[in-house]
Amino acid sequence: MQPLLLKNTDNPDSAGIAEYLKVGGYRALEKALEMSPAEVVEEVTKSNLLGRGGAGFPTGRKWEFAVRATGSPKYLICNADEGEPGTFKDRVLMEKNPHLLIEGMVIASHALGTEKGYIYLRHEYPTAGERLEHAIQEAHEHGFLGNAVRDSSLSFDVEIFRGAGAYICGEETALIDSVEGRRGQPRTKPPFPVYAGLWGKPTIVNNVETLCNIPIILEMGGAAFSEIGSPASPGPKLYSISGCVKRPGLYEAPMGTSLRELIFDHAGGMRNGHELKAVIPGGLSTPVLPAAAVDCAMDFASMVEAGSSLGSAGVIVMDDTVCMVGVARRAARFYQVESCGKCVPCREGTGWLEKVLVRIESGDASMADLELIENVSDAILGNTFCPLGDSAADVVTAIVKHFRGEFEAHIRTGACELGA
Repeated sequence: MQPLLLKNTDNPDSAGIAEYLKVGGYRALEKALEMSPAEVVEEVTKSNLLGRGGAGFPTGRKWEFAVRATGSPKYLICNADEGEPGTFKDRVLMEKNPHLLIEGMVIASHALGTEKGYIYLRHEYPTAGERLEHAIQEAHEHGFLGNAVRDSSLSFDVEIFRGAGAYICGEETALIDSVEGRRGQPRTKPPFPVYAGLWGKPTIVNNVETLCNIPIILEMGGAAFSEIGSPASPGPKLYSISGCVKRPGLYEAPMGTSLRELIFDHAGGMRNGHELKAVIPGGLSTPVLPAAAVDCAMDFASMVEAGSSLGSAGVIVMDDTVCMVGVARRAARFYQVESCGKCVPCREGTGWLEKVLVRIESGDASMADLELIENVSDAILGNTFCPLGDSAADVVTAIVKHFRGEFEAHIRTGACELGA
């Protein structure tokens, strides 16, 4: 398929409004302004666009909830925190196609009745921040932001809010707390943000890639968009591929493209003649799959059937030189550090997982420690305020499940057979 999200991004000047307008930029906004807000929401609903941040919730349905929500003003927040290890799709969009995101946000503001939008930007993305700031200025100069957008009744402005580097703020309610000037921690739901979000007002939180799909939907129509890729979760999709492949990078393909095709066709297969061993398909928060399981479609429903999840489609590829005990230990360390500490199962459980895995990796463990990993994971699962704890437990237990022999060998010999 021809690039839609990454259209023209091979042009070194693609971030500027002049090049964006040359390839039809803001044409979808002009079309949207001729439609009623309800008609715009209807097109998004027809498209069956599922949120690209990881949860896969229908965007049109979320927008319908927001339209019906009472309270004023209403806010739109773009979640650009992207702290998921293995994922870099949103960074590329913001650095190379920032006007696509701005156009998507303006269309969303028209549909939802919001006058203020925030881009919650990951602290570690300074280049994206600079290009977004410039793009916002250009959009103002051309009448696509501010009062009376394109001489219409719509007024909408966007502000960049820089996060402080906390992974937990990728969770929408923790993100909202952060914008309000508080420590980023997840809130109890309900109420959901669409009813009581930023400063207690109705708030719509959408991912960067989700909002970048909105101009595409308006341009081609929701029905045509729904015919791209997987029927259950259609549209173009960005796949971040890293690890032991010949051509790591960001690839755009129809939703539902097989994991094998992404690894061996798009990313060129395994480097240095090694064999594929394992894949984390959707970023570090998704369970690992062994090499034998890569003949699966990369969409939301298919990945659950395969025993993992699509997540943010951050594909981390590992070859036969990679020690899976080390992978599990590093994953547990990440979650232990990034736990906000609000709830005991996550705060204590992630620490216990890391301690046990350090023992196994260093040769000081017993076979009982594998059972301890299962017990700690069971204590975490379903008992936390947000999915962070569940992700830690799911990721570690999946690695142990698929590569148990490697863990047992570490325990028996007190060393890694791979020399890692």
